[in-house]
Amino acid sequence: MKTRVTEILGIKYPIVQGGLAYLAYAELAAAVSNAGGLGQITAATLGSPEKLREEIRKVRTLTDKPFAVNFAIARHDGHYKELLEVAIEEKVPAISITGANPQPVFERIKEENIKTLVLVAGVRQAQKAEKLGADIVIVVGQEGGGHLGREDIGTMVLTPRVVDSVSIPVLASGGIGDGRGLLAALALGAEGIEMGTRFIATQECVHANEKYKQAILHAKETDTVIIKRTLGSPGRVLKSEYTLNIIEREKEGATYEDLQDIISGKANCRYIYDGNETDGFGWVGQVIGLLNDIPTVQALFDEMIFTVEKGLSRIDNIIGERIHR
Repeated sequence: MKTRVTEILGIKYPIVQGGLAYLAYAELAAAVSNAGGLGQITAATLGSPEKLREEIRKVRTLTDKPFAVNFAIARHDGHYKELLEVAIEEKVPAISITGANPQPVFERIKEENIKTLVLVAGVRQAQKAEKLGADIVIVVGQEGGGHLGREDIGTMVLTPRVVDSVSIPVLASGGIGDGRGLLAALALGAEGIEMGTRFIATQECVHANEKYKQAILHAKETDTVIIKRTLGSPGRVLKSEYTLNIIEREKEGATYEDLQDIISGKANCRYIYDGNETDGFGWVGQVIGLLNDIPTVQALFDEMIFTVEKGLSRIDNIIGERIHR
């Protein structure tokens, strides 16, 4: 496949792995890059510049292909700068930026040869990212897992809206987990996709507890809920007694301080690392309704590309004769 995304990033397929807090480490990132996509490691949850440097170097022992480092800058509370310096020193090919105003990041890397991807949830954010100099924007619809936009706009509408509003290439994200989603995204004007939840349910996502992966496989698209909506930072998670309790407390008027312990990264880790569903939670998107296996990343890519080719053939059978006249 050839789009502006593959050309900018130097990859074979326009498929990008999401930043995946606490899960996007070297093994998964390298597997995605080796399969022809763009793998990412997460800076936010590594905790220190030394650990980030170690993880970057570990990726390079596992792949010679391009990869990225994800900066969820809101999570850092301003402390991301020392981590960014490591990425610059290690000359990473690309970074992605999520969670807050990316302007300080762009100011720092202005003279660096680093490709930039910015996650957005609306037209204005996409236009601002382009103005700042982003190479690519990733637009996430409300079907996605983890933190989302506040407007509840679906990927089907939001993707072409953003495509029409900027001149830089767009990646679609949210509700995409197979070749059908990739083909649909291309039809909407995007030049590739980002996937998060789908990559959790792969063999190379070694940090995810098996209980978490099995929950993803056996859940339906209706088995997710939005937490933290009243706090202004909505995020989609697996439905459970734990997450329903969070929502109930929000309805009762709980503040961030009231909820801090039960919505924390530690609570997230208690489930995704330890499988403790009574004292933790896991981020997922509605795409869980489409997932039924835990393949290797390479097998996933092979299946996706086969599905795209099969879908193109189906479309050609439907409208091809008219086009070819």
